Amino acid sequence: MEKQDILEPDCFYHIFNRGNNKENLFIEDENYLHFLKLIKNHLTAVAEIYTYCLMKNHFHLVLKIKSKEEIEKLLSIDKIHQPFSNLFNAYTKAINKKYNREGSLFKVRFKRERINSEDYLRNVIVYTHLNPVKHKFKDNYIDYKYSSYNSILSEKPTLLLRNDIYDLFGGKENFIYQHNEIFRKGNYEDFE
Repeated sequence: MEKQDILEPDCFYHIFNRGNNKENLFIEDENYLHFLKLIKNHLTAVAEIYTYCLMKNHFHLVLKIKSKEEIEKLLSIDKIHQPFSNLFNAYTKAINKKYNREGSLFKVRFKRERINSEDYLRNVIVYTHLNPVKHKFKDNYIDYKYSSYNSILSEKPTLLLRNDIYDLFGGKENFIYQHNEIFRKGNYEDFE
């Protein structure tokens, strides 16, 4: 089994996983919405969500684990992983019940990679949003509705850290520009 980064306070992570046996995680629209609701219910207590992209057979999240003080108000620091387990267990139970299936929905434990630089953080954010194009779910990432890209650009209230993301990219216009440039060049393959 490959070694996974340990979740630690005040650190950024790229979290991802796919369906067990190449099975789809999301079958219909309501599944995507339920997963997002579970992210809100389980993860926002311990993490700040920066971006997400949910595709039928896998997902990506970019987040920052909250400070040790914030986490310890809710649970012991050695249990940071518990809300993630709760999220995936709750989603698996819901899908199993709705579609009369049994067993594990996700491939293995969720994968996580620590993000150690702002450059890498920007790249992972763009990569996350371009993922539907990479995997040929859509021809244009802007049209994909289960990605945080349009939520970030929207003026509607969101739990996503929109202003922090704009600051990271040097403004909203540069956020858009960097996505468009990488999409136009077609080099979004290089981010894995």
